[in-house]
Amino acid sequence: MSQDTIFALSSGSLPSGVAIIRLSGPQCRFAVEETCGRVPAPRYASLLPIRDRNGLLLDEGLVLFFPGPASFTGEDTAEFQIHGGRATAKAVLSALGELPGLRTAEAGEFSRRAFQNGKMDLVAVEGLADLIAAETEMQRRLAAEHASGHLSVLYDSWAKRLTHARAMIEAELDFADEDDVPGSIASTIWQDMRQLQQDIFNHLSGSRAGEIVRDGLNVVIAGPPNVGKSSLLNYLAQRDIAIVTDIPGTTRDVLHVDLDLAGYAVRLHDTAGLRETDDIVEREGIRRTQRSIDNAHLVLLLSSEPNIDWQSLAGPYTGPTIRVLTKVDVQHTSWPDGSADVIISVKTGQGVPELLDTVRAFLPDLESGGALSLPTRERHFSNLQEARDHVERALATEMAGLDIQAEHLRLAGQALGRVTGRVDVENLLDVIFSEFCVGK
Repeated sequence: MSQDTIFALSSGSLPSGVAIIRLSGPQCRFAVEETCGRVPAPRYASLLPIRDRNGLLLDEGLVLFFPGPASFTGEDTAEFQIHGGRATAKAVLSALGELPGLRTAEAGEFSRRAFQNGKMDLVAVEGLADLIAAETEMQRRLAAEHASGHLSVLYDSWAKRLTHARAMIEAELDFADEDDVPGSIASTIWQDMRQLQQDIFNHLSGSRAGEIVRDGLNVVIAGPPNVGKSSLLNYLAQRDIAIVTDIPGTTRDVLHVDLDLAGYAVRLHDTAGLRETDDIVEREGIRRTQRSIDNAHLVLLLSSEPNIDWQSLAGPYTGPTIRVLTKVDVQHTSWPDGSADVIISVKTGQGVPELLDTVRAFLPDLESGGALSLPTRERHFSNLQEARDHVERALATEMAGLDIQAEHLRLAGQALGRVTGRVDVENLLDVIFSEFCVGK
């Protein structure tokens, strides 16, 4: 446990109606006594004066004290709920900084202490960071699932199954001659290990859905110049994001806007028109367009010509695509049946609701009970994949002997431990906690 007592403004930017200053550490009780005159009863809010070391009244506010280990960080913690003026908060923070043993908290330091003191594991910490950053309902729900520890419970249950299997193997290796130890453990553990391998595989299959929920569905608007790509982006964003002119090649770089669609984040990218050109800058824009298409979850392929060769327009891209015919308001002939998936006009709004409904069909279906227990980060996926691979190797190396199989199960357990932060994650901690704001 750190010997420093830390403090920081935890309630966001000022001015505000109320400012919350959080403290944590061994000198927390002393700090409250020095500034407020007394320490309130644990977990009860008390209205107290807040003074500096010279007795000057700085403010009057609600003060709460949480003795460790029954606190967020596992240490003694306190909160000052004061008036949210900049001068008031600055004065109280300055008074705390003058007390011996106290210093300003670094970014994410409160959460890091909660992790180090066993109050949260790494998956829950990352979920908390995502919860703070959540902008859509599905991001909030997914982050809350992780922050609450539900996903950690699943990983811990897998780790216990691996530990049990290794214990049974060790029992057979060390006590094979004892009457109360089974002569063969195949029927007791290997069936469960096969099921565990399948459980991890099924869990990993949800990683794409988890990525989409956390980071957003990556949608690229592509097509030739002057088919209405920028106009569609502006229409959906309900503001002018991209320049719209009749001059081909106006869009040179990839622009994007984030939308909230059915509670999901959707990142919509406007791109340079696809065509042959001698313009060096436009060629670079087209190269970036191709790169964006390659990384897309979904491409809206736009054309204003009903007889377009969609396959030729898409080029080498073979992923999910919605074919969109545009500018229906200026066409004087009817569109042939099956010429596109959606027909729209951003000038009149015709077809845009149908386009959004079509995009919604590509969003994950997370309505089932356990659907939000999903891996969301690349480190989750890679370590879970490693765990599954070692379980698979343990099952496949029966002829190599129980000791080799036990080693693969041990390595599988280590990989799971790296997900939750149980083992070998010290080099990750600075990166993860740097994502937090100061005061959390």
